[in-house]
Amino acid sequence: MARALPERYLTPTDLADLLGVPLETVYQWRRKRTGPRGFRVGVHLRYDPEDVRAWVGSLMDQESAA
Repeated sequence: MARALPERYLTPTDLADLLGVPLETVYQWRRKRTGPRGFRVGVHLRYDPEDVRAWVGSLMDQESAA
C-alpha cells in the first residue's frame, strides 16, 4: 500500500476510504467472508490495520501467481 495505515483500528468507512471502494462493498466482503478480518466492539465493527495489510498482501500474491 502506498498510503500509511493509521495507528488505530479502522471503521468500515475508514476501510472503504482507504481502499477507494463503496462502503457497501466492505459490508458485502464481511457477509461473504472474502474481505479482511473484522471484529466487533459492542455494536461497532472494526478492522486491525495489520490484518488489512495482510489481506491486501494476500490479494497481491494471488494476482502475481495467476
